[in-house]
Amino acid sequence: MSNKREREKRREERLQQESSVDTKDRRKRLLQLGSAAVFIAIAAVVVLIVVTGTGDDDGGDVNLEEVSAANQLLDGIPQEDLVLGDPKAKVTLIEFGDLQCPVCAQYADEVLPPVIEDAVKSGEAKIDFRNFTIIGPQSATAAAAAIAAGEQGRGWYFLEIFYHNQGAENAGYADDAFLEAVAKAAGVEDLAKWNKDRKSKTAQKQVQKGFNEAQKFGFEGTPSFAIEGPNAEGGIELLGTTTDLQESIEEAG
Repeated sequence: MSNKREREKRREERLQQESSVDTKDRRKRLLQLGSAAVFIAIAAVVVLIVVTGTGDDDGGDVNLEEVSAANQLLDGIPQEDLVLGDPKAKVTLIEFGDLQCPVCAQYADEVLPPVIEDAVKSGEAKIDFRNFTIIGPQSATAAAAAIAAGEQGRGWYFLEIFYHNQGAENAGYADDAFLEAVAKAAGVEDLAKWNKDRKSKTAQKQVQKGFNEAQKFGFEGTPSFAIEGPNAEGGIELLGTTTDLQESIEEAG
């Protein structure tokens, strides 16, 4: 069976699984980048989540959950910095996210795992996470901690475990104790180096770089996505399902 037929078969299977999802409100607008690289930018702020919290400054719970789930999802997949997947993959799915964002956490839990299991594990695509810190001061602190974990090859473990243990926005939970607990659970071996790296000017510059890139694309919310690949077409689209992301990956490749 040809690659095209295989993709079409996977597409039909996903469409059947997600037939209950209403996609009639999807909207598109052109995006001009003025360079040889062409991106599909997906503004994926399509789900409303009501978050309740105390709003106090208590630290987060260091008794973390879903660590084994993160390991099961990510084990065996190459990682470099905050890029997950084969470095030679033709397609790159770029996610702009804020670790304090509840919608990002829902995407990490529900939407992205099938993409990772399929397109990423097969080598068809890789996912490049970039920090778009828009919620509060601890967003930048958490972003730098993820970048530092990525320097030891544990960045995506850090992201997944953080999201699974996320507190209420700006509740003060992402303190040093919580971040260190996430780093330990993520398998960061040299915690002294991680602590130094996350407070470095280099990490701060990387956080700012991600923010600047998101603004360049015109993104206003998280998570937002862009796709880069040999057959990508320019445009911004409001998309919200695994099928949408998978189809964009297939079209871009």
